[in-house]
Amino acid sequence: MARLAVNVDHVATVREARGIDEPDPVLAAGLAELAGAECIICHLREDRRHIQDRDLRLLRETVKTRLNLEMAAVDEIVEIACTIKPNLCTLVPERREELTTEGGLDVIARPGLYTKVVERLKQAGINVSFFIDPDPDQVKASRDCGGDIVEIHTGHYSEARSEPEAQERFKAIVQAVEAAHKLELRISAGHGLNYVNIKRFRVLPQIEEYSIGHSIVARAVIVGFERAVREMVELVKDF
Repeated sequence: MARLAVNVDHVATVREARGIDEPDPVLAAGLAELAGAECIICHLREDRRHIQDRDLRLLRETVKTRLNLEMAAVDEIVEIACTIKPNLCTLVPERREELTTEGGLDVIARPGLYTKVVERLKQAGINVSFFIDPDPDQVKASRDCGGDIVEIHTGHYSEARSEPEAQERFKAIVQAVEAAHKLELRISAGHGLNYVNIKRFRVLPQIEEYSIGHSIVARAVIVGFERAVREMVELVKDF
């Protein structure tokens, strides 16, 4: 049975758009847990465009399940992570000009850096995940750098304009999942998944957890946050 991890970044994005103190991503995290989410995700970006340092501290104090901090492999954020000690850190690429994360981390390009970051985080007692494109070579590089988990980037699949295109991109995800499973890595998946396109993943029981944010927040505008989370929990728990 797969788990749902809820990303509360988009709640913070709405708050920051007005420069006020609501809606509160910490409150949203609590509601998500009450609705059945088994992990809360936030991304502390270098530019602090949505989640703020205070949010992260409060989430660490209040999250009852597990806290996954998405982060770039930069000294400032690594130091914060080692102080806050989330349950998991997911290393992601980060560019200031992007609207949201546009692709997976190129682990192959800088293995020395990522190995050192993983060592620092593990010394602080934090498990580490790599957010990567569905590429078996990136899967292997993540394992070689010490990662415990790979999160497969599903954004390109989610952006497919036709069914044949979606099928072709899903094949790449299947290959990456199979490669990770053979290497005995734990596997999660996320980015762009919604209440419709996630159904195809029922054929991949190797995936333990799905990381979803925007589609839940978007649905919550219409039906409420707890219901939106609960509906997604019901979808993934049968995988």
